[in-house]
Amino acid sequence: MAIDVRRDARDPESCYRAVLARDRRFDGIFWTGVRTTGIYCRPSCPARTPAYANVTFHPSAAAAQGAGFRACKRCLPDATPGSPEWDVAATVAGRAMRLIADGVVDREGVDGLARRVGYTPRHLSRILLAELGAGPLALARARRAQTARVLIETTGLSFTDVAFAAGFSSVRQFNDTVREVYGASPTQLRGGRADGRMDARSVVGSEAGVLRLRLAVRTPFAGRALLDFLAHHLVPGVEVAGDGWYARTLDLPHGPGTVRLDLADELEGARTAFVPATFTLHDLRDTTAAVERVRRLLDADCDPLAVAEHLGADALLGALVRRWPGLRVPGQVDGDETALRTVVGQQVSVAGARTVTGRLVAAHGRPVVTHVPGLTHLFPRPAALAGADPATLPMPRARGRALVGLASALAAGKVPLDRRADRAEVRRRLLELPGVGPWTADYVAMRALGDPDIFLPTDVGVRRALTTLSPGAPVPDPAAVADRWRPWRSYALLHLWSTLIPPVPDEPDATGPPVARRTDPLDHLLEA
Repeated sequence: MAIDVRRDARDPESCYRAVLARDRRFDGIFWTGVRTTGIYCRPSCPARTPAYANVTFHPSAAAAQGAGFRACKRCLPDATPGSPEWDVAATVAGRAMRLIADGVVDREGVDGLARRVGYTPRHLSRILLAELGAGPLALARARRAQTARVLIETTGLSFTDVAFAAGFSSVRQFNDTVREVYGASPTQLRGGRADGRMDARSVVGSEAGVLRLRLAVRTPFAGRALLDFLAHHLVPGVEVAGDGWYARTLDLPHGPGTVRLDLADELEGARTAFVPATFTLHDLRDTTAAVERVRRLLDADCDPLAVAEHLGADALLGALVRRWPGLRVPGQVDGDETALRTVVGQQVSVAGARTVTGRLVAAHGRPVVTHVPGLTHLFPRPAALAGADPATLPMPRARGRALVGLASALAAGKVPLDRRADRAEVRRRLLELPGVGPWTADYVAMRALGDPDIFLPTDVGVRRALTTLSPGAPVPDPAAVADRWRPWRSYALLHLWSTLIPPVPDEPDATGPPVARRTDPLDHLLEA
């Protein structure tokens, strides 16, 4: 029977049934506080199930911490992926949580967070308390504590570096928070590993600023399909990919960085899978922002079981859902970059868009020195393109004007793409810009804003995929068939596109230059 996770997570009896079943679909949706032990757990915790009379349920880890519970050391409840509802409903609370996870409270305070989402600090605090059981400071504190624990247990950073990388303002604040949340000092957490010593694969690199982390995602996870999509659209200088891996540059609040991801399929089994990620950061204070932005790229908070339950029963998509279990919608590390790349790619082939965008990067991007061959530039910031002469851009004059107009709007803050604003309002503002049509606005909403219910009925690739899936029969009308795929139309769209994207060819040397891409069999990113 279908489960309405959002509804059931607000009903204590439904929550307890999920705990009895150790239902991992609820991990990250609510947390269980156990009065007799003083700890809080994820619903799927393998420990002995407490009696109903001894538990309380909390909508966030911060709420459980505020109620006086410590994190369970067995199921690590603070390490669960974020709630899928943050993107499905995209309420004010969900949008605020995306910004908190990006470190906005650490950098700009509660006033800065409230200003970004368009509310007063007091009203925003009321909303977050009602939705998540904790205010912005407590939610940010819980995020800092979780980041600190990961860095303590998986890297060789000094505790001072861990404190500032996690976003704490002082070492004393770091020590006090870790003790309160985990019931152990940082030294005890680091010394509590099973073998009592550092895993050589997790130790921070020999050079400053290198972090090797594991990013939690719900299973199943179609890592290879995600890699194929990213490699198919990579921009020279900014991104490179090879067999089983993808890397790119990052433009972060305190300086540049890079990330290298090892992407493989993870089938259903464990509660969560982990994507190995190697970050090289100019400033460790950007750790939180870098991790959150890469998690967005991975669509790490998706609930693949809910998507499969709905789309897998469809006569047209069922076989594709079984072929690619856990397919993700590729997100972004920078919403402005996604929008600018989308305009460049209007009405040209994917290969052509990569070539043109690479030229823009070479001319207007900022050069950076990296340890990954092929990563040479940061993607141009909107301000760098806003002042460009459209006649000098390597594209038709009309598209050049559209690109400059969009860059100007982004630079002025008129079109916020950091997930702070209401999606409908962002779409309206995009459509007001010359040269930006519905296909572009919706594609940006899907990838930059994380909207899980976007469909592009005029897309040439969609029509070609539907033709392939309907041999000997009339091609179904895209808009008509997509209506039954709500609220997961973005995932349906990716399933259709995945039938057209060539896989990344094998490459023995994962440290070599960018992979030479095959000729595209279908140039599907076209705006009709």
